[in-house]
Amino acid sequence: MPASARPAARRLLRAAAAVPLLIGALGACGYGSQKDAGSSPGGRSTTAQGKALSAGTVRIGYFPNITHATTLVGDHEGIFQKELGGTELRATTFNAGPSEIEALNAGSIDIGWIGPSPAVNGYVKSKGKSLRIISGSASGGVKLVVDPKKISSLDDVKGKRIATPQKGNTQDVAFLNWIAEQGWKVDPQSGKGDVSVVRTDNKVTPDAFKSGSVDGAWVPEPTASKLVSEGGKVLLDESTLWPDKKFVITNVVVSQKFLDQHPDVVEAVLRGSVKTNAWIAANPDKAKASANAALEQLSGKALPPEILDPAWKSITVTDDPLAATLRAQADHAVKAGLLQAPDLSGIYDLRPLDKILNAEGRPAVDAAKLGEQ
Repeated sequence: MPASARPAARRLLRAAAAVPLLIGALGACGYGSQKDAGSSPGGRSTTAQGKALSAGTVRIGYFPNITHATTLVGDHEGIFQKELGGTELRATTFNAGPSEIEALNAGSIDIGWIGPSPAVNGYVKSKGKSLRIISGSASGGVKLVVDPKKISSLDDVKGKRIATPQKGNTQDVAFLNWIAEQGWKVDPQSGKGDVSVVRTDNKVTPDAFKSGSVDGAWVPEPTASKLVSEGGKVLLDESTLWPDKKFVITNVVVSQKFLDQHPDVVEAVLRGSVKTNAWIAANPDKAKASANAALEQLSGKALPPEILDPAWKSITVTDDPLAATLRAQADHAVKAGLLQAPDLSGIYDLRPLDKILNAEGRPAVDAAKLGEQ
């Protein structure tokens, strides 16, 4: 739907780039364990005005949930299109990571917002030829929520049935790693062991929780807040397990071919991302409403306040890709037996982002020795 940036956005785009923000369910985005069954791409475009860049159109992909709030807000407010000028922005939405990676590899989209697991999976499967991570987007927003009648302490998790979104997905890997750190044993393929890891789609998890078929869930927002609204208790926030309470949950990736052929377009999209994050920081309430309005337009359903409001506080949008945490997440998947040790050298190309940040007088971000030189 056509949209144009509001005057307030133009005045406040240089604000700080990180702010607490809601993150939605990641869907099924694993380390190559399963292909998602429910991907349903849907597209829309905005109105281009002015002189086109080197490409007449750029196609972006993201999820129709607030996991990808930067794109929801940036597209809805017209911030991306303003940076692109006469180059048309076409947006396609996906339900899960594997289908988005397939679309990127097939040339159906050029740039995507996606979780760390499918980004690593796509890079490894293509032997480093298909994509590069060019920016961060969001951090945090994952919690262990339990039935307080069955589980009152972390020790009580042993012997219980805990849901994760999918075998090998970002949250599944994190939970398996946490289990191992407790000294407990679980088979990563079957999920059986000292804890029963029950791989359950985030859409189904609340019903499974209400029926008692699972005793808790290690899930991203807004599923975590949905469980809390139905009587669950947050037993652990995953951010407390990471240095500075930060870990990547959403990256920005680009087709290597598109980056090589249209670096000016990639820079324009990244400027839109950086400016959107700044607008979110300067206008948190407006941004929350904008993201929810975009979500309602795309999926037909907005998040109610009792879920939206508490979840909103658990995430930080950020330009920093938090590369060291992506490396750690991949290491956790290797230790769990869900991924062979990957060569991630060159998975990041942060030069376009650093150029934009430098122009704003901001420091470069760290690629954790995994970047292009």
